[in-house]
Amino acid sequence: MKYIKQLSLKAKIILATGIIILAWLGYSRILGAKNNAVSYKTATVEKGTLVVTVTGSGQVSTANNGTVSTLATGVVSKLYVKDGDEVKSGDKLADIDLDLQGQQNAQQALSSYQSAQNTLAAAQAAMYTTQSDMFSKWNTFFNLATDGKYQNGDGTPNTTNRTLPEFTTADDDWLAAEAKYKNQQNVVNQAQTALSAAWSSYQQTSPTIYAPISGTVNGFSLQVGSVITASANSNNTAQSATKIASIKTKALPMVSVNLTEIDIPKIKLGDKATITFDAFSDRTFTGKVISIDTAGVVVSGVTNYPAVIKLDTDDEAILPNMAATANIITATKNDVLLVPSAAIQTQNGSSYVRVLKNGQPTNVPVSIGLSSTSQTEITSGLKEGDTVVTGVISSGTTNQNSQRTSVFGGGRIMRIGRGG
Repeated sequence: MKYIKQLSLKAKIILATGIIILAWLGYSRILGAKNNAVSYKTATVEKGTLVVTVTGSGQVSTANNGTVSTLATGVVSKLYVKDGDEVKSGDKLADIDLDLQGQQNAQQALSSYQSAQNTLAAAQAAMYTTQSDMFSKWNTFFNLATDGKYQNGDGTPNTTNRTLPEFTTADDDWLAAEAKYKNQQNVVNQAQTALSAAWSSYQQTSPTIYAPISGTVNGFSLQVGSVITASANSNNTAQSATKIASIKTKALPMVSVNLTEIDIPKIKLGDKATITFDAFSDRTFTGKVISIDTAGVVVSGVTNYPAVIKLDTDDEAILPNMAATANIITATKNDVLLVPSAAIQTQNGSSYVRVLKNGQPTNVPVSIGLSSTSQTEITSGLKEGDTVVTGVISSGTTNQNSQRTSVFGGGRIMRIGRGG
């Protein structure tokens, strides 16, 4: 009887252990089902405006800034402007007490200018002489041409007599005189160009510094008593000009950006663009493409094609050589069906999306149109309001730590459980 009681106790222990094992297996199965749940990132098919852009980076151009420089050397004796002043071309900016080298350079430049003046005067005198000779030869020819010997009574030319040496010589003389006069006009024009160049050279060495263009002075750091010294250029054969300031014109800022050989065929002159600057990325400016360099520039085996964008508005904060990024709008389509580009899948050259139907994803073939970096146009296969899968997130537990793996894309998350 005691043995039977002991055996019944062991049976009870075995039975209890079996129940615990079965309970644990059931719990593990349920827990495994939870841990193998799948979450779908989804988005709704919507109608909207698709904007397709090409992105390029570059710098603000210096095209609306002119350099004020001088070859004069010596000590600054007087200032006529300060930084931020408006000036016109030819306005005085500063006077310099020239040192010995500066005086020599200025005297040589002045001598060249005076020589150019004399050359122009001589060329003009010669032009007047050739003009007088031309008129004289023309008068001789005209008198012969209207004489009764060389002109019929009805005013028509006497072609027979006009072959005589007297007539042909007079004709040739006035034509030659006319050619000399026209040639001398070209000589005068050349002399005027040389005089302008000589004047510019003299201004560079002059003790007075002039504004080369109209605009706003910036970077003007001279003071009375500042010393300007000579500096040689890279090949050490001639003196190089010393920059003393810049002048910003009223022209709108321009940005030059580099585009790839894939993107350059997509843009055209007049395309609109949005521009941001690294210096103030929270602000966006607008502009349009005004120049496209289709020759390209090769650097380290990589070809870039510069495009110039003129901004629609000016801003004092935009400075030359600032880093900029431009999004050039190449196409815009209104009232089209749009899905996130992450929803588009491709297989064997065909496109499809995964549409949630009754809580389960179903592959649906689609035809696509234009695409931007984030959205794609759907031309057939979907309708507005459809829910498409943009990504899959699977959950699993390893060592009691949850792990989630995103397969693709963004969008809202829809969780669907699987298991027994």
